Amino acid sequence: MINTVRNTVLSILNKNNYGYLSPSDFNLFSKQAQLEIFESYFSQYNTQINKENARLSGSGIANLSKSIEESMDLFSMTKGLNVNTSVAGSYFMPSLLTTGDDYYFLNKVLVYKDIIVSGSTTTFNALGTRLIDGSATFIAAGVAVGDIVAVETVKGVVYGTVTLVTSETELTTSSDAFTAAGLSYAIIKAGTQKNEAEKVTHSKITMLNNSIYTAPSTTYPSYTSEEELLQIYPNTISTVGRTVAQYFRYPKTPKWTYMSVGTGGEPVFDQSQADYQDFEIPLDDENNLIMIILKYAGISIREADVYTFAKDGEAKETQQEAG
Repeated sequence: MINTVRNTVLSILNKNNYGYLSPSDFNLFSKQAQLEIFESYFSQYNTQINKENARLSGSGIANLSKSIEESMDLFSMTKGLNVNTSVAGSYFMPSLLTTGDDYYFLNKVLVYKDIIVSGSTTTFNALGTRLIDGSATFIAAGVAVGDIVAVETVKGVVYGTVTLVTSETELTTSSDAFTAAGLSYAIIKAGTQKNEAEKVTHSKITMLNNSIYTAPSTTYPSYTSEEELLQIYPNTISTVGRTVAQYFRYPKTPKWTYMSVGTGGEPVFDQSQADYQDFEIPLDDENNLIMIILKYAGISIREADVYTFAKDGEAKETQQEAG
């Protein structure tokens, strides 16, 4: 889609010799345009829900909130959180370093109620499919085929299942993440209940913890957040893979790439480049992308006609979406 959008933008700009938009400027404007549309999904969704509650919105194919929700779900992620070993019950929030993507909005936090056993690997095999812990007692602990295996790697928390209980100290898994010694792991019983943790303020958690009746438990956990850390209560919940976050990530930064310069000095699109990245938003937002990029381009080249054209088109699109 990114090449189609660029060609359309250049065609509009060049029609009246308004100016040329370089690949670097186009990429910068594309990033901002995609972010603008992405963030609008959440406000649009809230508006449509309010309309539905007021009986001002339809159902079926006229259910606009469903369409917006589908667009939002493209950015929904559910991943295990990395343990912060410095503080009991503390986990790192989703980020490029921990989960592979920055989060925009943390929707909910889930906690596995019980685990069977946890530890760290003492060696590994070439395929990375065997969990080997010389100090473990897997059979005695009741580990069985089908149980969930979580391991913390440099790429974040990876989940798999037990496919064979080889011995007290060795398991074969569906995951190939066991590629080093010293990796923290946990085994969770298949079918174990996941309870949603309630987000509370720092002042409220103090009151909750001070009462024997309201103190968080593994059945009714709570959490607070501060900067890049998420604190789970009770803080005995501090095992790798036990805390899972469902969140909305930011879209990846789009990049129009090219290899060579063609006739007339115009760069030739090449999506085989390693840093190529297409837009991640749905195709039906292509017109919005074009209008927003033109708006930024009009400001950049100081051309009022381009800016006005783009603003009018954007306003018309917004009016149609609002119904």
